[in-house]
Amino acid sequence: MKYLHTMVRVSDLDASLRFYCEGLGLQENRRKEVPGGRFTLVFLAAPESPDAELELTWNWDPEEDMGSARNFGHLAFRVDDIYALCEHLQGMGYTINRPPRDGHMAFVRSPDLISVELLQKGDALPQREPWASMENTGTW
Repeated sequence: MKYLHTMVRVSDLDASLRFYCEGLGLQENRRKEVPGGRFTLVFLAAPESPDAELELTWNWDPEEDMGSARNFGHLAFRVDDIYALCEHLQGMGYTINRPPRDGHMAFVRSPDLISVELLQKGDALPQREPWASMENTGTW
């Protein structure tokens, strides 16, 4: 058995690509347009694990409310510098729902409310402001 990918539905492909690629640093591996089914599949992966893909599925015709996505759980990525990535995402306008107070773990949500866990590679970084005293925001 081989793990292939995780699929999440997205309502705005451009907004999702901005979050996952520009924000998190994932790279697009391939894309498949399916005119007959009126949808697009975009496969993304982190540079260090190109075989573990995230499949974004965008249906061309707007769907009903896709819900809060809390029942999905979350995606998790190991990152080189959790503080730098959280600063980068915050600078792009994303809310860090669970700040990396411990220098180890943070949560942010995608434009489609998918929870994304960020985990510091190796040992936790020393606590530092503004993260150490930042409160949680919303749910993750």
